[in-house]
Amino acid sequence: MKTAPRKTADLSAQIAQAIRDAIVSGELIVDARLPSEAELSEQFQVSRPTVREALKRLAAQSLIRTQRGASGGAFVNRLSFEDAYSQQVTTSTLLLSMNAVSFDTACEARYALERACAPLSAQRRTADQLATMRAEIFRQSQPGLTDEAFCASDVTFHRALVDGAGNPVLSYQLAGAVEAMQPLMNMITFTARSREEIIALHSRIVDALESQDAETVDAALNDLEHYTRQLAQDVAERKRKPA
Repeated sequence: MKTAPRKTADLSAQIAQAIRDAIVSGELIVDARLPSEAELSEQFQVSRPTVREALKRLAAQSLIRTQRGASGGAFVNRLSFEDAYSQQVTTSTLLLSMNAVSFDTACEARYALERACAPLSAQRRTADQLATMRAEIFRQSQPGLTDEAFCASDVTFHRALVDGAGNPVLSYQLAGAVEAMQPLMNMITFTARSREEIIALHSRIVDALESQDAETVDAALNDLEHYTRQLAQDVAERKRKPA
């Protein structure tokens, strides 16, 4: 690990980055015990509180875990895709909101990525995933369902479609697309959309997945994208009209 962080930047961030680089490069392997706080303090020539803050940063990223006791200390964590989902969603949400990504850009990316899963999902989807999607369609059809609950159900439906591809790398990459982009798009379009139209499209998708018809899944996703874009245009036009 590099041992000479520049004094002009945040020392704890630099130390955390140095340890992170060592983990990524394989210099520090899974379950390896990190040097003690005292040893890291001497190695980086900083105070122990600064080292402690660096370790907190790494723990927040699920890169290390800490154990108490005589055999305790900080250890390199085995990061799972599931553990990383929430970070991916948070990062994607922040990027979309802070950089004012346009609705069309988000919509294009979100559906392009999901359509990439369609052939694999049609081939590999499980009975449980189909059951999840059908349960969400039933939930979406309930007359007393709030807009917030409908949006959450929409995300769960598409999450199951993506996970049906049976590829954890795709599921991880699409976590931001489905669970960050979809809620943002729902917030814009929920006032104008027809739940019946969305339910019909969702039903087409799950029926096609069950019959392993990838082309129909792709076509239904195309129709859903077109409908979503039209809703956004309708909402924008309403806002432009004088009250």
